[in-house]
Amino acid sequence: MADALEMFFDDRADEAVRALWRRLEESGVSSLPTRTHRRHRPHVSLAVAGTIPSRTRAALRGDLALLSIPALWLYTLGTFPTEQNGLFLGAVVDTELIAVHSAVHDTLASKVKHPSAYYLPGAWVPHCSLAQDIPAEQLVTGFAALHPVEPIRAEVVEIGVTDTRTGEVDVLLSRQDFGKKC
Repeated sequence: MADALEMFFDDRADEAVRALWRRLEESGVSSLPTRTHRRHRPHVSLAVAGTIPSRTRAALRGDLALLSIPALWLYTLGTFPTEQNGLFLGAVVDTELIAVHSAVHDTLASKVKHPSAYYLPGAWVPHCSLAQDIPAEQLVTGFAALHPVEPIRAEVVEIGVTDTRTGEVDVLLSRQDFGKKC
């Protein structure tokens, strides 16, 4: 599988996303893929690669600590046009979010194996997954169960590398570390 660099939300936003997951489940749509099981937390991924080595994680920790990490507005209910149907809440893209994303990929450049093209600058669609790998009829049911969605303001409280095989998170930074000069 892969390592994913993810931004995790404050309690209020986390619970709001979990409430959407419950609404999906109540409508008969599986909100979580089986591979992420119970450790899955609401998040927005900045990057995904085959591996993010420990030296690269240390560099990310230092670089991210220098940045101002913006709050996210999760606002758009959407789906990707692929054979692996899914629902997501898209994050509003602003210059601050793009700056963080660009800085991450500057640090990762040539230091990770097998980066996912979906998360590279110019292709990245910042989003919080609500359901993945669902049949087309569940996509329609899920969309109807969630629409309209109230915007969720998500403060980023942690940034970490998640091992997508196990769900284990290596926390690189917590809220108190954001914007500190090293």
